[in-house]
Amino acid sequence: MASGELLSALAPTPLAERLRPKRLEDIVGQDHVLAPDAPLGRMLAAGRLGSLILWGPPGCGKTTIARLLADRVRLHFEPLSAVFSGVADLRKVFEAARQRRQGGRGTLLFVDEIHRFNRAQQDGFLPYVEDGTVTLVGATTENPSFELNAALLSRCQVLVLRRLDTPALMTLLDRAEAALGRKLPINDQAREALCAMADGDGRYVLTMAEQLADVTPEAPLSPDELARLLQKRAPIYDKAQESHYNLISALHKSLRGSDVDAALYWYARMLDGGEDPLYLARRLVRFASEDVGMADPQALVQALAAWDAYERLGSPEGELAIAQTVVYLATAPKSNALYVASGAAARAARETGSLAPPMHILNAPTRLMKQLGYAKDYQYDHESPDAFSGQNYFPDSMPRRTFYNPAERGFEREIRKRLEYWAKLREKRQKDE
Repeated sequence: MASGELLSALAPTPLAERLRPKRLEDIVGQDHVLAPDAPLGRMLAAGRLGSLILWGPPGCGKTTIARLLADRVRLHFEPLSAVFSGVADLRKVFEAARQRRQGGRGTLLFVDEIHRFNRAQQDGFLPYVEDGTVTLVGATTENPSFELNAALLSRCQVLVLRRLDTPALMTLLDRAEAALGRKLPINDQAREALCAMADGDGRYVLTMAEQLADVTPEAPLSPDELARLLQKRAPIYDKAQESHYNLISALHKSLRGSDVDAALYWYARMLDGGEDPLYLARRLVRFASEDVGMADPQALVQALAAWDAYERLGSPEGELAIAQTVVYLATAPKSNALYVASGAAARAARETGSLAPPMHILNAPTRLMKQLGYAKDYQYDHESPDAFSGQNYFPDSMPRRTFYNPAERGFEREIRKRLEYWAKLREKRQKDE
């Protein structure tokens, strides 16, 4: 045996690798794609396997599923990492697959982190997928809609794998104890805490189980003792990728739905993931105008004050001011009337082009402008009854339009009363003319 092989044989195999499932039936937490009536189950029952994109979080079984699919349909399994591979590696793989096919055997090409290949490299897969040289199974933790070419996506079925839930993680812990030949030194509450720390990652929970196997406490560890012993798994959160947009969407919609507790939860999740609090402050300012608007004009004031407070205090003290605004916005009356009115006015401005204002509301600072009719017949509203003249302020050739329709909620209820009052006065003034 060569020295390298000897060293490899002496190196311990991680528990997660030893417990890697040998059959598709042993994979936990993914029945929605593997069950007999699920997409992969139906493919295998029909004796065919098309190209796939497996989209899911780390530790959910993407690599294992790909390897076992190759075994089930008797294809050569060819793994490739987009992180460590380039065009030259792809050419070698495709040439080997072509020769293998000529010998009567197909190839399942598994590409881990396929989203890391650029667009041109992704296009390079197309002819080999189309002519059957390879059956492509790509794995990605990122949304394929954003990260993969449309042409490649059209040739692959996207299967969404789920983060492992608590029962699935408990099953993995049971298997770990069976492989280790002893129970883990943790009580039932700590066992649940360990699953929570894993955050859906099966590989992580098995790695932690292996670490715990070497611990010999006098009594089973409690959740607090477990937390001190093990490092919490970093949350899955990438400020430049889909998880960022998913969580800000969850925060925004929780605020819009007036669910203060859910809003606080998503706010805390984003901070825990390392999000910039100033980004959150900016989003809250936007929400204050878009979803609260004139139903509570103080919402914008509160959002700007929180932004200012954070810039003065920094973390972590300033984060409480932002949390205060989260609570204020979630519990404020909601109206998108301002947002809708702004959009409608913008569309009308584009449609009507460069219509001039009516002459009577134009200033006349020169004699010539006065002679031309600028400011003629303008009525100074403060001198009119009720401080309201009822004159027309739209362009002469443009019919009056209603853009702003305030809701019957919060402060906008008062605004609606005012607008209705002025509308009646305007109608009366026009009849009197």
